[in-house]
Formats: sequence, structure tokens, C-alpha cells
Amino acid sequence: MSTKQLVSTTGAPAAIGTYSQAIRAGSAVYLSGQIGLDPASMQMQEGFEAQTHQVFKNLKAVCEAAGGSLADIVKLNAFLTDLGNFAKFNEIMAQYFTEPFPARAAVGVASLPRAGLVEADAIMVLE
Repeated sequence: MSTKQLVSTTGAPAAIGTYSQAIRAGSAVYLSGQIGLDPASMQMQEGFEAQTHQVFKNLKAVCEAAGGSLADIVKLNAFLTDLGNFAKFNEIMAQYFTEPFPARAAVGVASLPRAGLVEADAIMVLE
């Protein structure tokens, strides 16, 4: 018997590929990468800052659909097409998280889906 549970919400963009928004396995929830797509229009936000805010709003919606919040994220992976935006990413992230901040990796990548400038995925643990 599988202990995997699908997590899905209309508060974040629908999956645009062969993946789920998130999967819960026991107390861990694995959130798929979110880019700066507005879930209502499925249009990409304009610019790095707007996309980054949308990424965190999308992650927040998926966390809430799983019964948690951004505060329950223990690991965050960030992917930026321009590491020159790293400081701005940190500034925006600080608007959504408080200490203790999640463990994190930030990686520079050549490109992202839909010509996005930023993407983030996460692991959340629910008590």
C-alpha cells in the first residue's frame, strides 16, 4: 500500500508536464518547482522581482493545500538564470520566511521553463 498522497490546489499553476504540484509521503511534503506563473491567467509575471514574489505565493498555496505553511519548509532549492539577482532573491525571500530559515541551495542555470528568470522547489515537514 502506497503512502504517497497527491497535493493539488488551484491556488498555484496547474502542472505543465508529467509531475504533481506536490506529493506527501508520511510527514514530508515534496513541492515541485514553481516559476513566476500567475495561477489564474497562467501568464508569466514581468521581471525578476515580480516572478520571485509569484514563486513564493505559488509555494505558499501548495504548502497550505498540504496543511502547512511556508514556515514548515525545511529545504528550499532556488534556480536563477542570472546569479546577479542573488541579493534581490535573498531580499524578497526574507519577506516570506523568518528565522530559522530553511536550508537552501541557490544555483545558476542556463534557462527555465516559459523563459522564467527564477524557480524554486522545496521540502516541507509536517508534525
